[in-house]
Amino acid sequence: MAAGDRNANRWLKSALLAGAALCAVVVAVPLPALAQAPRLEAMEPDIPADAKLLLAANELVYNNDTEKVIARGAVQINYGGYQLVAREVEYDQPTGRLTARGEIELIEPTGNRVYAEELNLSDDFANGFVNALRIETTDLTKLAATSGERVNGEEMILNHAVYTACTPCATNPEHRSLWQIKAERVVQNGRTHTVRLERARFEMFGKPIAYIPVLELPDHTVKRKSGFLFPQFSYAQKLGLGVSTPYYFAIAPDMDATVSPMVYTRQGFLLETEFRKRFHNGLVTLRAAGINQMHPSSFTAGTSDRLEEWRGMVASEGKFTINPRWAFGWDVMLQSDNNFSRTYDLSGLDDRIHTNQGYLTGLGRRNSFDLRAFYFDVQDADPTDTLERQQAIAQTLDHQYIVPQPVFGGELSVTTNVTNVERDLGDTYTLGGSTRFRGLEGGTTRLTSEIEWKRQVVVPGGLVLTPMLAARGDLHRLQMANPGAGYAGTYEADDRATRSMLTAGLEARYPILGTTEHSTHLFEPIGQIYARPSERLAGGLPNEDAQSFVFDATSLFERDKFSGFDRIEGGTRANVGLRYTGTFDNGLKLRSVVGQSFHIAGLNSFATPDLVNAGANSGLENDVSDYVGMAGVDLPNGLSIATSARLDKDDLSLRRSDTALRFDGARFESELIYTRIAAQPRYGLPTPQDEIQTAAAYKFRDYWSVFGSLTYDINRHSISRNGIGVSYDDRDTVLSVVYEETRDKSGTTANDWSIGARLTFRTLGDIRIGDTTLNGFE
Repeated sequence: MAAGDRNANRWLKSALLAGAALCAVVVAVPLPALAQAPRLEAMEPDIPADAKLLLAANELVYNNDTEKVIARGAVQINYGGYQLVAREVEYDQPTGRLTARGEIELIEPTGNRVYAEELNLSDDFANGFVNALRIETTDLTKLAATSGERVNGEEMILNHAVYTACTPCATNPEHRSLWQIKAERVVQNGRTHTVRLERARFEMFGKPIAYIPVLELPDHTVKRKSGFLFPQFSYAQKLGLGVSTPYYFAIAPDMDATVSPMVYTRQGFLLETEFRKRFHNGLVTLRAAGINQMHPSSFTAGTSDRLEEWRGMVASEGKFTINPRWAFGWDVMLQSDNNFSRTYDLSGLDDRIHTNQGYLTGLGRRNSFDLRAFYFDVQDADPTDTLERQQAIAQTLDHQYIVPQPVFGGELSVTTNVTNVERDLGDTYTLGGSTRFRGLEGGTTRLTSEIEWKRQVVVPGGLVLTPMLAARGDLHRLQMANPGAGYAGTYEADDRATRSMLTAGLEARYPILGTTEHSTHLFEPIGQIYARPSERLAGGLPNEDAQSFVFDATSLFERDKFSGFDRIEGGTRANVGLRYTGTFDNGLKLRSVVGQSFHIAGLNSFATPDLVNAGANSGLENDVSDYVGMAGVDLPNGLSIATSARLDKDDLSLRRSDTALRFDGARFESELIYTRIAAQPRYGLPTPQDEIQTAAAYKFRDYWSVFGSLTYDINRHSISRNGIGVSYDDRDTVLSVVYEETRDKSGTTANDWSIGARLTFRTLGDIRIGDTTLNGFE
């Protein structure tokens, strides 16, 4: 063993830097991935000035006649974080050449490993060559070349290079990647920061599928550079095959853009552009797309897809952080017709209802603020835009404040909501003899403020008591059209209205813990009573945000069971139930809730006529409610069952149920959901609704899976949606193909069936054809 500093061991430094130079070959060849390519820098590594060199060898020889220094036999060099191993290292002082031979292995500080059989370098490291090169990087990519050479002090040339990524090889050395890239010559230029591949072939399953005579790419030092991106593909029934070759523009360090020309075999040329501008505290995105459809007749007659030839859209999204607690932004889209973005599956803009909004939010330790404006863009094929005109243009403000100090030993909070709604067209329909006014033509504004105090007290014996007091006030501006004679209730005719509600409540819980040798059980009887006056102007005011109402175990113990601010639950009511949780040592878990609600005094808000009949057939419209319950079982083998139900209070007939059965195993996972809703004629459902949704995935061999989904309407005896797919995923290569069919009787879907495919190569890129997700599986 010998040690020394840099000046005393110049040849040893040369040996080490030779190894580092060898490592530069590694990093020099980012064949496939621009962003993840290993680095090529100057040949000399970054070694601290006070670094010590350690050398170990079986034999160290200095020949005075030839002026050569030779280390032989198990040569090991440690220097500045680099470790070099070889059978022999020789330094020729007259020529200034350094040669390492035999089973060379270099480990650099980053963890990359370089293997070679012979390495020869000049002492200034400007020129040199290496034979039988093999590289393994820390991101589990591999590179091999028959030889490598550095010339002119700035170019690294690899001959007959092969690149691949192989994550499974870390645990299974016999695994072979599905793909690799072979190039007869790879040249990386340190001055121009480019990598040129000459006569390259891309191979899958050992067979060449693409030949590239010459391809020049930026190296890893170039974070952003203009150029073509991976091609994109799509296929849909009425659009045909779509092929796009996006081009990326690196305009400035804070600006870039992507132009994506797409050619559809049935509809022609679609051009999409996206511009991005980054600021110190946020990002703005602008998008535009347009097409002149070649064959609108491919679409269903009478739809906006068929009636329009020139179609397009513009969209913008902004996200800004004012400070760590405050943010604002927007997401808006304007299109030529109501279905363009959905028909052409524009990413992020193809939802059934696109929510245009602007917002300002703030979150503090004891308060929250949320201000938003909404416009709902209904994307369907109706050329009259009826559904979109029936949607509300809304602005909302929500604020909540919790007093930091206890008040009479309890928590005091203040909640404020302001909602303004304008609607161009009334949204009214009659079904099964029931008329529902989901939205009235005109405008309305509501200001709501509520103060609530509650305190939790544990009395001797373990009884938990929670008393509460609440006071709420509402101020309304009413400039909506009167629902007319079709409304069963009394609608407020004035242009303004006020209402208030005072509530005094008490909740009592008595947890009972039972344990056995192998299990723990918690039983918790719960009782609540809320005393309050009747709801004022019940059913006489607009109902915009409390239309969706389901009485089940999750809402049993809510003080106000309505889903929004537009309705107030009034009258004195009691809720009683039992909650149970069981845990077993073998991993079995049980949970359940069961209970009932009782209207004691005052006006029953759920039995009052409402613009949307929110409480009708809900199970709460009588003084004694239906029974509600929920139960779940989680087995240690991955099987779980959860069900919730509402049973008629008189004959225990099933009024509503949701049952989910799920299994998560090593090779098989599946989910089955059954939903049944009994007829609710006053609510607008004249017939029962029964539906089964199922999805499953099976891993039939390593990395290969097949999956599918199906939605079946039991009452109509028809399949409304189904799909099947197959995928391969070894973490380096992802291959999936999906076929999906949708039977849309409303005519709002442009494409009845579609095929999606995805091919992803780790460190290379992603090729997609349509959508490859299917009920959560991909």
